[in-house]
Amino acid sequence: MPIDWFSPAQCVGYAAFVLGVGSFLQTDDRRFKLFMAGECLAYIVHFALLGNPTAVASSTMSFLRSVLALRTRSIWVAVAVVACNLALGCVLVRQPADWLPLAASCIGTLALFLLQGIPMRLAMLVGTCLWIANNVIAGSIGGTALEVVVALVNVTTIIRLSRSRTAMPI
Repeated sequence: MPIDWFSPAQCVGYAAFVLGVGSFLQTDDRRFKLFMAGECLAYIVHFALLGNPTAVASSTMSFLRSVLALRTRSIWVAVAVVACNLALGCVLVRQPADWLPLAASCIGTLALFLLQGIPMRLAMLVGTCLWIANNVIAGSIGGTALEVVVALVNVTTIIRLSRSRTAMPI
């Protein structure tokens, strides 16, 4: 069956792409998390319309993680979210490569709750690399392209943050 590039599911996926790239362009941590929550919400709808319940579950956890990270930096909340991700993994994992996105999600959770600025973005970059590996293994051209763009935008933002930090007078 051919892909309808302009179906409602794909259009919502494009919105998620824009929000995802937009999140990694942010130098303000709060705006970063808001954009990321928006991206996750769009992906929930996107994957629901595509009939992919596993991706809906993962995107829902990522959405909850992003919203919670806006409200608290509690290590206990972070641990609870990581535990939920691992529980989902125990139920959904069928092969070793299935752990890649779960590891990415756990790293992202710890980054959003426990880190700030450049360290947070570096941890998110590690998670993005795991997503790239997952998408290459899965044969996802669009997913790989998305994550490569996110990685490039994130690296650019890390450089911008680093330069602005060194340009500040002491």
